[in-house]
Amino acid sequence: MEPDSKAAEPGEGAPGEDTAGDGPVVKGAAGDGAVGDGAKGAKKSSGKGGLRESVLLVVSGVVVALLLHMFVIASFDIPSESMENTLQRGDRVVVNKLHGETERGDVVVFTGWRDEYTIKRVIAVGGDTVRCCDAQGRITVNGVPLDEKPYLHPDDFPSGDKFEKVVPKGRLWVMGDHRSASADSRAHEKQEGEGTISEDQVIGRAFAIYWPFSRATVLSTPDTLARTFTNTR
Repeated sequence: MEPDSKAAEPGEGAPGEDTAGDGPVVKGAAGDGAVGDGAKGAKKSSGKGGLRESVLLVVSGVVVALLLHMFVIASFDIPSESMENTLQRGDRVVVNKLHGETERGDVVVFTGWRDEYTIKRVIAVGGDTVRCCDAQGRITVNGVPLDEKPYLHPDDFPSGDKFEKVVPKGRLWVMGDHRSASADSRAHEKQEGEGTISEDQVIGRAFAIYWPFSRATVLSTPDTLARTFTNTR
C-alpha cells in the first residue's frame, strides 16, 4: 500500500492593469512629467513587493505541508478487502504519525512482513495472552472474551485457526476485520516474532476515512478493546 499525498496547488492571479497614467498630459508642464514618472515607479515597486509576498506565502505553505506529511500526518489507500467492512477497497484514510503508545483496538499502518505498507487492527499488546477460541468461539485477551460484532465483517467469524500466543514486550498482535480474507499475525506465526510485529514498525494510527466523501467518518476504538485488561505490560 503506497502512501497517497497531494500538495495543494497555489491559485494564479493576473496582476491588475495600471490605468492611472492614461489621462491627458499638459505639454510644457515639466513638473507634471516628473510627478507622473514617480507615481508609476512607486506602483511598479509595490507590485513587485506584492508578488514577492505571494511567492513567499506559497513556498511557506508548501514547506508546512511537506513537514506535516513527513512528521505528523499521512494519507493511505486501502488496497484490499482485509479490513472490511470497517475499511473498504479504495477508501483513503488519514494517519496520525504522532499517535503515542499503540493501544488495543487501534487501526494502524505499519511496515508489514514483506516490507510493504499494511493496515490491521491491534488485538493484543506486549504482555497480553491472546487466544482463539473459547467455548463460544470468541477470541480472548488475558482470558477476557471479545465482543467483536461492531467491527468484524458480518459474514465472518473471529478466526478459523486456533492459536494461543503470549505477545512479547514491545510487540503487537494484529488482525484484519475480515478475518477469512486477512493475512495477519495468524499467517506469520512461523516468522520472527511468531506473527507479532514490532511497535517500531508502526507508522501511525488511522483515525479517519476522508475519501470517498460518502464514507467519511472517524475511526474510534471499539468498546470491547477499550476496557482495562490485566496484563504485565
